[in-house]
Amino acid sequence: MILNAATKELEFTNTTFTEVDTNNTVGIAYGTYGVRDNGVLTMKNFRYYSDSIKLLRSKTATYIGDKIYLDVNVILNKELGSDYYTEHAIYDKKEEILDITAPYKAYMGQNIMYGDTLRYWAKSKKAFSTNVDAILYTKEK
Repeated sequence: MILNAATKELEFTNTTFTEVDTNNTVGIAYGTYGVRDNGVLTMKNFRYYSDSIKLLRSKTATYIGDKIYLDVNVILNKELGSDYYTEHAIYDKKEEILDITAPYKAYMGQNIMYGDTLRYWAKSKKAFSTNVDAILYTKEK
């Protein structure tokens, strides 16, 4: 990352940001290091929590408007033991939609799923994926 000292607005280490609207906490973000330069916030070792996201983490996160661009070791931990792993994703905080834009692997209990892309609507907890390969374990009757 190349920074221009004249445009660097903020630099921090080991910081938690709590995003609020007039009534509620919208989300909580943590980073071990971050810089806001020319209105763009970039954070390292990123963690994000909200009412609809149990835990979203990545090595690097870049805030541009209402979107968080996540890169390198991106992990979405959902309730009930569902975990998604990828290298690139975009989370739209306003719409509460996570777009996994690179091949991913997901664990849902014993079940394993691979796919090329995935769109996850966090509020309704629904997902759509492309080119899915899955290993599903079913109960015998």
